[in-house]
Order: sequence, then C-alpha cells, then structure tokens
Amino acid sequence: MFEDRNWEAQFTKRLETHYEEMKWLYQELYGDEHAFDYFITMLHHYYSERRQVLREWDEAREVVTDWYAGNDMYGILMYTNCFAGNLKGVRSHLDYIKECGLNYIHLMPLLQSPAGRSDGGYAVSDFRKVQPELGTMQDLADLADECHEKGMSVCLDFVMNHTSEDHEWARRARAGEKEFQDRYFFFDNWDIPNQFEKTVPQVFPQTAPGNFTWCEEAHKVVMTTFYPYQWDLNYRNPTVFNDMTANMLNLCNHGVDIIRLDAVPYIWKTLGTTCRNLPQVHTLVRIMRMACEVVCPGTLLLGEVVMEPSKVVPYFGTVEKPECHMLYNVTTMASTWHTVATRDVRLLKHQLGTVFALPKQYMFLNYLRCHDDIGWGLDYDFLKQFGIEEVAHKKYLNDYLRGAWYGSDSRGELYNDDPRLGDARLCGTTASLCGIEAAEYEQNKDKLAKAISLDIMLHAFLFTQSGIPVLYSGDEIGQLNEYSYHKDPLKADDSRYLHRGNFNWDEAALRNDTSTRQGILFQAIRRLAMLRQRYEVFETEADAWIVETWNDHVLGIGRYYKGEKLIALFNFSEFNQTAWIDEQEDYYDMLTGQRRPARAVGVPGYGFAWLLTDFTKAGSPLKDEDKMRDPGKEVLKETPAKQSALPDAQKVSSKKAAAAAQPHAKKTSARRNSAGRK
Repeated sequence: MFEDRNWEAQFTKRLETHYEEMKWLYQELYGDEHAFDYFITMLHHYYSERRQVLREWDEAREVVTDWYAGNDMYGILMYTNCFAGNLKGVRSHLDYIKECGLNYIHLMPLLQSPAGRSDGGYAVSDFRKVQPELGTMQDLADLADECHEKGMSVCLDFVMNHTSEDHEWARRARAGEKEFQDRYFFFDNWDIPNQFEKTVPQVFPQTAPGNFTWCEEAHKVVMTTFYPYQWDLNYRNPTVFNDMTANMLNLCNHGVDIIRLDAVPYIWKTLGTTCRNLPQVHTLVRIMRMACEVVCPGTLLLGEVVMEPSKVVPYFGTVEKPECHMLYNVTTMASTWHTVATRDVRLLKHQLGTVFALPKQYMFLNYLRCHDDIGWGLDYDFLKQFGIEEVAHKKYLNDYLRGAWYGSDSRGELYNDDPRLGDARLCGTTASLCGIEAAEYEQNKDKLAKAISLDIMLHAFLFTQSGIPVLYSGDEIGQLNEYSYHKDPLKADDSRYLHRGNFNWDEAALRNDTSTRQGILFQAIRRLAMLRQRYEVFETEADAWIVETWNDHVLGIGRYYKGEKLIALFNFSEFNQTAWIDEQEDYYDMLTGQRRPARAVGVPGYGFAWLLTDFTKAGSPLKDEDKMRDPGKEVLKETPAKQSALPDAQKVSSKKAAAAAQPHAKKTSARRNSAGRK
C-alpha cells in the first residue's frame, strides 16, 4: 500500500504548507536567498533519504498528531554505557524496560566526544558518529527499529549550542581558516569579550568561570559559555544553522523520535544582553519545527529550558505557530525537593496552580531526578511573604538535602558551590535524597520504612501531574549514590557523577522480592504506572486544580475527565496528618479497592491517597483487574504505615472541611482517538 504512494508529492504538499512562513523568518534573520535555497534543497535531500518504515510512522502520526499526549506515555532517562555498556546492550535489555511499563527511552548523549573533555557527552566532535565504545549509527538505527516494534519511542540529545574543540570545524578554525572561524565567535583581543562579560552570567562559576577562552593556536579569543573545550556556535551565520539542522535530521533518519534541544536558550548571542532567551532563538526553533514537519513529521522537539516559568513557557510558541512539542517541568521538580526539605506545601501549591492554568496543549515532561543537578530557581518573591530570604534558604535546602542539617537523613552533595554568592546546586539519587541510603547504612528499619514511603509518595505525585512522567534509570529499584567517582581523575571534579553510576543489575534481580527495598519500590512504582495508564482521569486533557486541604503539610490535587474525578492527597510530613476536605461524592481508594469517604481524610506520614469516583457509574469505579490482589497492590496498601494509624474521618470534626471551597468538576472535550497512540 505504502510503496505506491507518491512520496514526492507528499514532500511538496508539506513544504507548501510552511514555505512562506519559513522563508519570511529565514530572511528576517539572514537576508540570504542562496542560503535559504540551500536550506530547502537540504530538506528535500533528507526527506528523500528517509526510510520507508519511518515514512509510514510519519503518516500514522500525522493522522493522530497528539499521539504522545495520552496517559500511556511513560519514559526513562539513561546513560547507554551505565545501563548496558553499549547500544546493543540496551537492545538486549528492552524486555526489562517493557517489564517496567516504559515506552519512551531517552538515551543520554552518545555521539562521538573526546575522552576527558566531553562534559558527559555534551562536547560533540562528530555529529555523524556514535562514540565507538557505544556502537555505530547502524546500531542506533537497529535499536530504534526494535523499539518501534515494541511500541517504544526513542529520544536523543542534540547538542546545538556548541561543538567540541576537537570537531572538524574547530580544528580548521584553530588552523586559521576564516570560513570556519566564522562558525564560532573569534576575537582578536579581549576588548569585546570583556564587554560581553559585563552582562552575560556564568554557567559554571566555580568549575569553568567566564564565558571566553584564549586559543593559543589561533592567537584569538573564542566564546566558551560552558566549558573551555566547548566552543559556542555562531548562529548568526546561516551556514551554521543549515548544517546543524542537517545534523539533526540525520539523527531523525536513524529512527530518533524525539530530539532534545540541549541548552536551546543560549544559541543566539548579542552584545549588551545576557545572551539568553533572545527573540531570535524562538525564530530558529520555529524554523526547526517546520523543517521537521516537512521532512519527518513523526518527530517531536523537546526543549531543555532550565529556567524560571516566565522564560520556559514561551518555548511552546503559540497554538498557531508552535515551537517545542514538550518542555521540562523543571520548576516543579525543584519546588518538590524544597517541599521535602521544609514539609511545607505552599510553594508547591503556588507552582502547580500556575502550571494547571496553562493551555492543555502545553506538554511538560515531569521528573523527580535526572542526570543533572537540582538548581534552586524557586519563586522567591512568593516565599518572601513567609519571611524566607533567598541566599539563606538555598543554604538551608542544600544543608538539609546533603544531611548537614540536624535530623536530616538525606544524602546529597553540592555542585558548583559559589561561596561569594552563597549559591550552590545539589546532586543525588532520588532514593538517597529520600533517606534510604542513610537508613540502610544505620540498619534502621523504621527509618527505612519512612524513607521508602517518601520515595513512593513522590512517585505517586509524579504520576498525578499532567504530562509525561520520566524516571531516571535506577530509581525504579531505589539505586543509591555512587561515590566511586571521587577516585576517577576524569570525574572527581564533577559531583553530578554521584548519581550517574552504573545500573546495578544484581539489585534489579531483586525486583520481584517484596521483602527487599528494590522489590518494594519496583512493584509499587509499576503498580502506580499501571493505574495511571488504565484510568482516563490521568489523561493530559483532564481538568486539574489545587484542592485546599487546610493543612500546610498535605498537598491536594483534583483531576476530572469524562465522568472520573480523582482527589489525590500527599503528606510531605513524616507524621500522620489530616486533609480537611469535604467532598460529597462516593469515593473509592484506588490502592485498596475499598470505599473511602473524601472527608477529613487521614494520610500517614510520607503517605498519599488516590480517591476516585465516577459520575457515570453506580458503585466502585475501579476496573475488575484493579480489584484483584497482586504484589504491587499489596505493597502500596501495607507499606509502611497501616491504615489503622489514620484518624477516623467519621470521628473527626469537619468544620474546616465543610468550609473548604472546592472547584466544581467540569467536563472536558472529547477524548482523542487513543487507538492511534498504541
């Protein structure tokens, strides 16, 4: 059927849809007809090289354009070498990934980079080759093909702000070729770089201060915003944009479904500005979006914008002129760990209220931890009303989460500590930050039970948010910090390797043993993921709102979709708490299957409750398979605090609950055709 299609006509049709806007934007930036003509020719070249199986994926996804936006998308982030050695190793472990219920694999940077000067793979020396020890481009394509056969999507980083100093362009620039020096930012002396330094912030003030480096071979200064071995590309040069877009499309043609645009806010530089989030960045991303819709419309753009919400949201573009398909929900992640350290949910309520008010087309990737550090970009203007001062609060958060605060069982390490500004970021795995590492070291069963409860509760919170939940590889078995990086001279100065250790397959072998930490967490997280995928109330299109619990330790979230209404409660305190709510419908506990009134609900320390009702059904809204006993269900039901420890809602005064003004559930638009996303 597909072989008989006129693919050339398909390209022409797609190009005609975007041609006028693409040309106008391109000319606005570059004013170069020849460069634009080359750009269009380049798009046709990569379209013609696209394999038929990928074109068929494109056609299917053009029919269901929001194929990625349902409650069945569930991702994992991993380093190829840490997880399985190489790409063939990842391919051999796809059954494990499938067992976790995952269908979206984000492979951390794996393109060729120089040893010891790669910044974890973010200093690319060749965008057309995989790091030799990880495999080949054919291995990448083979992995992508098998993932597609198993219903999985593949995400890969595209490092677009800079290249390695070992990239061919950089080598030729060092040798004095002006054509290639023009692909970077070279200056004859420090005059202009010093002017840039007056307004451009430092990314790594301790490990890589400044934004420029002297290049002895060229006898010139080169812009290096991140590390001295990462040379910033000059996107004012259309040749750079054309060739980098070609590199991106080459990855798409090897089966990559999701392109993560690394450090995208930095790619346009203008003297006298911060060189962050400039208008031209959005123009470039918009053109890249249209390029994908012409060549490979089944591909998604994921923007890495690790900044405050006012800077993040514009990267979605508009409904009429979209830019990124997805963005990281970085502020909610940071606010979550603030809440763990303070036991106070008020900031998190404020942050989530902002997110819930955004259009439902805005798709966020939600996560607890990732490969990077936790930066404390919180809403300090909001926190001021509670007497919280930014510098002192950052110090408290870092002290608490590295276990330097009395009573804290968290175990993390500082990253890029800047004593001058009183600023630092934080590293550590989810399990170690939750206290599991300390509890196991002390062999304290009570502490371990609490720490595991906190870990599970945080994952339940992750699954309750709208968007795509993404695990960091190892979190599903509660993997702990890896301190051996201190002994490696290539890693010792970068504390992010604390949570970048090798995946422990011996611990993964315990995932079905619910007498172990690994088994408890694996089964509980898998159970939560299954429930999220089965119930439409977790659809991204669902209405979501903050439920007032009248308790600053307990976060309440409401969700409604197609008759299903969920009240989710999360206790960030280690002590039992009561959520003073008064919902009138008949609710059932999704974890026990038992009827449970949503009135003055008791929530155990570091526990949570998912309470569900369905306006279209009489009796329990739970599906038959969720009423059956299974290990994951029992783990969630019994660990670690018993329901008998909760306040009895019928015996507790509900004056506060009765006074709570809850938003009324509203019906949303018809659910998308889910068959297209299978």
